[in-house]
Amino acid sequence: MRIAIGLWVVLVGGAVAAAVQPQGGGGARAASRAATRPVFSYPVHPDSRAQEGVPRGRLEGPTVFRSKVFDGTVRKYWVWVPAQYDAAKPACVLVFQDGQRATNPNGQLRVPQVMENLIARGEMPVTIGIFITPGSRGETYAEVGGGNPNNRSVEYDSLGDKYARLVIDEMLPEVGKTYNLTKDPEGRCIGGTSSGAICAFTVAWERPDAFRKVISCIGSFTNLRGGHVYPDLVRKAEKKPIRVFLEDTLGDNPSPNNPARDWHVQNKAMLAAMTEKGYDVNHAFADGVHSDAHGGSILPDMLRWAWRDYPGVERPRGK
Repeated sequence: MRIAIGLWVVLVGGAVAAAVQPQGGGGARAASRAATRPVFSYPVHPDSRAQEGVPRGRLEGPTVFRSKVFDGTVRKYWVWVPAQYDAAKPACVLVFQDGQRATNPNGQLRVPQVMENLIARGEMPVTIGIFITPGSRGETYAEVGGGNPNNRSVEYDSLGDKYARLVIDEMLPEVGKTYNLTKDPEGRCIGGTSSGAICAFTVAWERPDAFRKVISCIGSFTNLRGGHVYPDLVRKAEKKPIRVFLEDTLGDNPSPNNPARDWHVQNKAMLAAMTEKGYDVNHAFADGVHSDAHGGSILPDMLRWAWRDYPGVERPRGK
C-alpha cells in the first residue's frame, strides 16, 4: 500500500546567500555554493504548527551525555513526552538525529510539534521522541561549521553498527530509566536528514530487531564514508523487515562527473534497489536543493505513512 504525498513547489527567482543552509557542514565552501543556488520555498504544513485544543506535550532538555561507544565525545539530547503518555503502558519511540535542528520550534522540521498534532488525532501512536545531537570531541559540547558538532560525519556517515550501539545500548536504556519505552521493534521509528538520514537507515539496517521504521530526508547515501554501496547491499542481502520513506530534492548536491557523490542519483538508486527487493518503501522527490525545507513540509505525511497500520492508529480520511 502507498499513501500519496501532496507536493507544493514555489520557485523564488534570484540567488541567496544565507536562506539556503547546507546541512552536511562544509563551512565557507558550502556557504559559497549556497550563495549561487535558487531558493525553493515550501509552505509550513498545518500539522507543523500549534493547533488550538490539542493537548500540549513537553520537551525536556537538553541533557548532556557522554558516550562509552564513542569514547571522548560529549553530546546533548532532548526527550519529548506527549500529554497522552501513561507510565503504565509502554510508549512507542521516535529517535531523530541532529536533535538541535529537529527540536527547533521555528525551524523547518519541528518534529515535536508534528508528533503532538498526529498523536492527538490518533494518526500516530503515543510516542516519546528522543532527539540526539552528534558528538563533539573533547570535554565540552561545541557546534562548529554549519552548526554541527565535529564528530558528526564519523558517527553518521560511517557504515557498521557503532552508532546503532549508541542508540540501542546507551540512549534507550538512559531514557528508559525515566519513561516506559516499548521494546517492540515495530513500535520504534528512527529518522534524520542528510547524514542523519543515512545514519537512521544504518541503525535499522544493522538492527532490524530494534527498529523497523525509517524516515530519510535528503539522505547522504553517497561516498562520504562508503555509503554509496548501500544500493548493492540492499540487492544482495536478505530482505530485512524494515519500512523506509525516502525524501529528496532534484537538485540535491549534483555531481555529474561522480555519481557516487551525487545525492539525488544515490537516492534514486536506493529507491530502485529497495523497490526491486520488495521493501515497503515510499518516496517523495521534488524541486529543491540540499536543505530541510521540502522534507519539513511533508514530515507529517511521512510519519502518518510510517505508522499507518500500527495497532490503534487511525488511518487518515481519503488515504
